[in-house]
Amino acid sequence: MSQNTTALPQLHSAADVAQALGCSEWWVKEQARRGRIPFTKPGGSYRFTAEHFAEITRIFESRPTESSGAAVPISRAVSPAPRRRAATTAVTVTSLKARTPRRARQDQPKPTAA
Repeated sequence: MSQNTTALPQLHSAADVAQALGCSEWWVKEQARRGRIPFTKPGGSYRFTAEHFAEITRIFESRPTESSGAAVPISRAVSPAPRRRAATTAVTVTSLKARTPRRARQDQPKPTAA
């Protein structure tokens, strides 16, 4: 083997990436299908390089937002306001009645207009 040959990048399957991320293989494939994460698709299957994996972790990384005040301890944090329930109003209920089947209606005389 000569010194001038470059090493081929190692490609990982969606299952490998899912195991490393702690999620399902379906989720990884769905994100790739929707174009939300980088991938390569040689031979019709999703494959990921080490660079792809690093970018995926950066995409879904979240950082704390900077605040102007001091950090509030969790025990003193204000809980969100409870959700309001929709006001219930008196609703009249109309019971539905099934129509008579067509074959049964054919035997009955049609009502005449008065």
